Amino acid sequence: MARNISKLGEEKIVQWEGEVLHAYDDFDPKHRIIEPGMTVRGTLTAGVGHTGPDVKPGMRITTAQSRAWLRTDLDRFEAAVERLVKVPLSDNQFAALVSFAFNVGEANFARSTLLKKLNRGDYEAVPAELMKWVNSKGKRMQGLVNRRAQEGALWGKGEFVASGSVDAAPAPPPIATKENASWFVSIITPMLAAISGDSPLAWVFAGIFAVAFGIGAYLFLSKRLAPK
Repeated sequence: MARNISKLGEEKIVQWEGEVLHAYDDFDPKHRIIEPGMTVRGTLTAGVGHTGPDVKPGMRITTAQSRAWLRTDLDRFEAAVERLVKVPLSDNQFAALVSFAFNVGEANFARSTLLKKLNRGDYEAVPAELMKWVNSKGKRMQGLVNRRAQEGALWGKGEFVASGSVDAAPAPPPIATKENASWFVSIITPMLAAISGDSPLAWVFAGIFAVAFGIGAYLFLSKRLAPK
């Protein structure tokens, strides 16, 4: 089953891409409508960053159409991230990479240094690598700087979750419990009573209790702390 980004991740992409319910030139920061016959300097776009032959000059769309396009586009980039990334990802990390690939394109993501470092297990390199992708058509864009910073923040939120191939590790059981304290007292009390005498036999018993206590404590802690 293909992995989908979280609702939070989808909302972030809508926020960062913006949602425009008409055809516009993505080179135009004001996103004014492009009517038939007008010159397009960048890429004809509509909805949430949607491009392609189905976007036509003069087009006006509904929110429902915009979100249907978005879901179709996300399917492609979710599949790309899932296929290209070889290490486990949290939901937030997955969403950050889908957003990045959505914005820069699958081909750029596939050949990026970010992906190479991540697949070597260098998770910490991702935020800095994201910040290298802040230019559009050769010009540094403050909007992209802001977006990469927010993608990096989403990446850093953590919250690791189990996937189909990685099981979430359960927390180890607590050691300081009432039952454990009673067990400790039941062992240590006769040992203290044994060493209170001065006879050699008392010290023999004390030694036996000490050895037994050490072995019991070792076995107890090994069992309690062993991974399940």
